[in-house]
Amino acid sequence: MNAEYHLEDSQVDGSTPRVLIVDDDELIRSLCGEIAQSCDMSVETAATTEAAIDLLRRGKFDLVITDIRVPDIGGLELIKRIRAFGHEVGIVVLTGHGTIDMAVDAIYSGVLDYITKPFTIEVFEQRLRKIAAVLECNRGPKAVPKTTIAATEKLVGRTPRISQLRKQILKMSNHDYPVLILGETGTGKEVVARAIHCSGSRAHGPFVPVDCAALAPSLAESELFGHERGAFTGALHTTIGLFEAAHMGTLFLDEVGDLPKELQGKLLRVLQERQVRRVGSTVLKDINIRVIAATNRDLQAEVKAGNFREDLFYRLNVVNVKLPPLRERMADLPLLIGAFLEKFGNDRIESSRISPKVWPKLSGHSWPGNVRELENVIERGMALGSGSVLHEDDVVVGSEEQNAEVSTLVADPLCLDVVEKKAILRALREANGDKLVASRLLGIGKTTLYRRLKQYKSYQ
Repeated sequence: MNAEYHLEDSQVDGSTPRVLIVDDDELIRSLCGEIAQSCDMSVETAATTEAAIDLLRRGKFDLVITDIRVPDIGGLELIKRIRAFGHEVGIVVLTGHGTIDMAVDAIYSGVLDYITKPFTIEVFEQRLRKIAAVLECNRGPKAVPKTTIAATEKLVGRTPRISQLRKQILKMSNHDYPVLILGETGTGKEVVARAIHCSGSRAHGPFVPVDCAALAPSLAESELFGHERGAFTGALHTTIGLFEAAHMGTLFLDEVGDLPKELQGKLLRVLQERQVRRVGSTVLKDINIRVIAATNRDLQAEVKAGNFREDLFYRLNVVNVKLPPLRERMADLPLLIGAFLEKFGNDRIESSRISPKVWPKLSGHSWPGNVRELENVIERGMALGSGSVLHEDDVVVGSEEQNAEVSTLVADPLCLDVVEKKAILRALREANGDKLVASRLLGIGKTTLYRRLKQYKSYQ
């Protein structure tokens, strides 16, 4: 019989996710079916891949849960057949300890999750409810809150990639599952993370960014999880960590691929248990947070190289968002430039604009530093230029920057202001416009850097 376990038609409506469970173990099929029903899903089961394919041809499913070693052709081949059908269906694989490597291969091919046998009812239900939330997010359109629209309006651009990104954020607005943002340096990963935060139910809670690459190894655990007074030398006061600071809000783990290996296991436990224990304490504290992570690294390659924990990758990668580099959305360049001119415009000037002669230079540049590099170029032009129009000499990009610095220093080697200004501009260039990184390169505080840039504007 093709469909051994199913709900009556009267119990199923168009808003109920349909799940197909494929396993040759009758007990597993029955157990998984009952749990799926408790998660408000309509269920059908199949003991073989042949029966499963027959069901898939005759109807649409939102989710397929399949064992790796199911007869006739196996779970991996079934997944390939499903993809060949062109069905937009989520897939979860069930695997025994001896087939985990096969499940990992399936994950790389786009499977939502894998669940290891034997599993408890509680674990399976928890994982299934999380997956159900993802499925619900991808179903029919809903009314969009004004806060969500306001958040997505901060994403400047009209190209199809940015329009699709806005739609993704709208879909994620009312759910708390983890999001992994992927993209090159300077593509706006934190902007997207803030948009996701501000568009959801946690918008009134804190948004706490963490630069994982900047965490000092000796203090990283204390900074993330907090510490009790006397926990270590210099711990004069009890201090909450960044996880506790993000309670009822969003924790943004920027450059999570740079997180030290020894901290990855502790981070995984916190994400699983939703509890933190401060350094020097034996008390576990409950936390209620949404986690958004970002990286410019290929985490799957890092996993294979042994630099990033595989289980942590799956925990963070429930849903991922890929940001396009600026060179792939050059049609947005005028809008981005306009936004930055408005952002950095001098209060004494009603409006700023770019001279037409500058456009070939801007449109012909490859922008390896992406939007952040463009922002830096416009800010520097506004700081060093004069009047409301940025001319060709005010806008320096790419290899022109270093040549301009050298010629100015040779022409006026004893002018301290010029040397300081050029050093700051060069540091900003090296940091691709990241002011925090630039201030570290210069050995000055970020506040000092902002003050210097503000002074350059006032001298115009």
